[in-house]
Amino acid sequence: MRRVSRIAVAGVATAALAVTVSACGSSSSSSTGGGKSKGVGLAYDVGGKGDQSFNDAAFAGFQKAEKDFGVSGRDVEPQEGETDADKAQRLETLAKAGYNPVIGVGFAYAPAVKEVAAKYPKVSFGIVDDNTIQAKNVADLVFHEEESSYLAGVAAAKATKKNHIGFIGGVDNPLIHKFQAGYEQGAKSVNPNIKVESQYLTQTAQEGGFASPDKGQAAAEGQIGAGADVVYAAAGLSGQGVIKAAAAHKVWAIGVDSDQYAQTALAQYKNYILTSALKNVQGAVYDLAKSVIKDKKPLSGEIRGSLANGGVGLAESNPVFKNNADMQAAIAKAKKGIIDGTIKVKTS
Repeated sequence: MRRVSRIAVAGVATAALAVTVSACGSSSSSSTGGGKSKGVGLAYDVGGKGDQSFNDAAFAGFQKAEKDFGVSGRDVEPQEGETDADKAQRLETLAKAGYNPVIGVGFAYAPAVKEVAAKYPKVSFGIVDDNTIQAKNVADLVFHEEESSYLAGVAAAKATKKNHIGFIGGVDNPLIHKFQAGYEQGAKSVNPNIKVESQYLTQTAQEGGFASPDKGQAAAEGQIGAGADVVYAAAGLSGQGVIKAAAAHKVWAIGVDSDQYAQTALAQYKNYILTSALKNVQGAVYDLAKSVIKDKKPLSGEIRGSLANGGVGLAESNPVFKNNADMQAAIAKAKKGIIDGTIKVKTS
């Protein structure tokens, strides 16, 4: 297997948000549980642990569950070029070994979760970023990414000095389109004439869109060279390259999923990370684990994080962001409008 190049692989993600996601789905009866759980079985998406973003947010929830519930879980890295059958085998191995719940991190696990959940009806399964599986023992852990991205767009429009900003998506698919749509709409709510550069690194995840910092860096270099002075990346591990490029050119980057300003592995770049559009993957993983291991009432169905329930938001670690009164007022106004429904955020 070719090793993915990383800026750094060490470090554990900090909490994505202070609150956990409120469950919009249902709680199935305890009969769906598979007896005493050995802990959470966690299977990572492309990019793996150490991305300082999506996967690390899941790992943070996994670690918190281990500590709080006194269990020892197992987390498993992806392999390059793997098939749906490979993913299914990974999930089945975790279920057979007594891990419960078993969680696939990323929409690519949908076929595998559907297949293996049907074989193990007494084990609870979770999948992050997919809501297509209709099964009593599956929790679909999804988010309104477009809402936090709208706020990121407001922040970008307030931060730019050139009225020119950028968006870099890891893979050209409907999920990442939500990030782009919200970001552009939020920015244009502040300045309808703002210029927004938008680019996708690859057409498929298999081509490395979520796992290639070099691709992210090259794309950011291009956008910055064209005049963008704020660049938002929704690209997993590839986003590290975007942040590196922003720091090199002394312009703003906006991170994603985890609070990237607070990541130890990105500390050398943090003065150029304005904020991060958060989604509380940590809380979603933790809440599903709690429902199975402690409450004995496993969550199932769609569980969606939003601004209203604290499942998405913006990080406030950077004092420059937090103390900018004009920016904070604009963000607060936008947040209120999204929650009360007066602002309808686009998803494509």
